[in-house]
Amino acid sequence: MFGLAQPENREDHARRLTRDGEMLAAALPRLVLEARRVSSTVVHGLHGRRRAGTGENFWQFRRFVDGEPAARVDWRRSARDQHLYVREQEWEAAHTVWIWPDCSPSMQFVSPLAWETKRDRCVVIAFALADIMVRGGERVGIPGLMRPTASRAIIDRMADALIANAGKAGQNLPPKAPVSRLSEVVILSDCLVPIAEFADEVRSLASFGSRGHVLQINDPIEETFPYKGRVEFEEMEEKLTITAGRAETWRDDYVARLAAHRAELRRECDQRGWSFGIHRTDMPPASAILALHQRMGPGSRDLGMAGGRR
Repeated sequence: MFGLAQPENREDHARRLTRDGEMLAAALPRLVLEARRVSSTVVHGLHGRRRAGTGENFWQFRRFVDGEPAARVDWRRSARDQHLYVREQEWEAAHTVWIWPDCSPSMQFVSPLAWETKRDRCVVIAFALADIMVRGGERVGIPGLMRPTASRAIIDRMADALIANAGKAGQNLPPKAPVSRLSEVVILSDCLVPIAEFADEVRSLASFGSRGHVLQINDPIEETFPYKGRVEFEEMEEKLTITAGRAETWRDDYVARLAAHRAELRRECDQRGWSFGIHRTDMPPASAILALHQRMGPGSRDLGMAGGRR
């Protein structure tokens, strides 16, 4: 038996957006503190992303290699012992990371099996990852909401952008906005959207030459489907309801459809050289951030593809 609620009218939709924005604004101070804690914990276990290249900032001295131009020798440093040394500068190619935290209504779901809502976990991962990227010398932006910046106050800036753009931030996927060429895009979402919509989004972002990473964030109950008996389910995006007389008889079909949907998501990512990963909200956020960081950065695409399938 199915029960369908009346679709929202424009006035109800506006009220819901206002309410969702207020709820997000109220939660952000706590999420900012949690993100800073997680970032500080993770960053101590990471190797820096700095590397030698064209730039103005000194990075390190290294031994002179036979065949190099003598003009590259740093004679002052070499005079200290019996070896010749070359002065290397830090690599400063403009690298931008775009991070999209899905704050849509479906992300507000939380079950007794999880520590927090999908939205709160999504925001914590987004803020913490951004903080780590900025510490590593990268610029971070939010597609359609915030221009890239290397500010050390990146978490505060992202929080302000989410509040100021509550309507756009309530979308499942990033708004149609150009991203800088050859940048990286990170989509944090439950990915509960039609596969055609997801494919169009990934295709659009990849057209700019961007490398991408998708992290599907789910509540554990969305995977296990432990329901029994008569249960009414509510679709949080359109406020539609459906009633199951014996929910346990739906479990096998539900699990199969979830697996098929994930396979489609992964296939769309694979076709464009993007990575795909899964994170459950009953797991520590640090594990997801470490996996994402490992897959990101110049030269990490092959590693990212392997890591995204685990």
